[in-house]
Formats: sequence, structure tokens, C-alpha cells
Amino acid sequence: QVQLVESGGGLVQAGGSLRLSCAASGSGFSINAMEWYRQAPGKQRELVAATTTGGSTRYADSVKGRFTVSRDNAKNTVYLQMNSLNADDTAVYYCRFTMMSGYLYWGQGTQVTVSS
Repeated sequence: QVQLVESGGGLVQAGGSLRLSCAASGSGFSINAMEWYRQAPGKQRELVAATTTGGSTRYADSVKGRFTVSRDNAKNTVYLQMNSLNADDTAVYYCRFTMMSGYLYWGQGTQVTVSS
């Protein structure tokens, strides 16, 4: 059984930074894509950033130049460095791993609140 555990959320002032982490536990799996999503109150969940096994990355236009996604394959962990945060970044952030088998796993979500 694979579990994803997120950490790093919290309350930060506008212009500040946070770093989210998401680690997979378990055994017998091989991770393909690692992604970060977010969902603000009253809005649909949206893709924020993604990274593949090959190292390619992509970002939502709203976070380009401010957020950086990275992964540590040895630790089965993905990170999201968030800089220059603003109120529009307030949301619950979720990680999602796509395994080579095709299975998808979600993290439990971590709240990020940016105060203006």
C-alpha cells in the first residue's frame, strides 16, 4: 500500500516563501510523474506544477517564475518551493503521484494561507 504524506504548509505573509514536501511510503512501486495541485475555496482543483521521471517540468501560468518543483527519486519525494506568495496562492495543496503501473495516489492535502 502506497501512502503520500505532505508537509510544509502554513501561514505566511504576502511576498514570503514556503516549501512543501510530499513523500511516498511503501514498497514495490516505481514513480513516474509527480504533481502538485491546489484547490481554493469555491474553485476547482488545478494543476500547479509537475515533474516527470525524465526531469521535465511544467507549471501553471499563474506560478511560473515563482514556484519551482523538484524531486528526489532516492527518497520518493517531491518538493514545491514557493516564492513571492500572494493572496491568490491561498489554497489546500495536494500532491499526486502517477506510478509506472498507471495507479494514481493523492496526498492528504496541506493548507497554505497567504495574508496580505
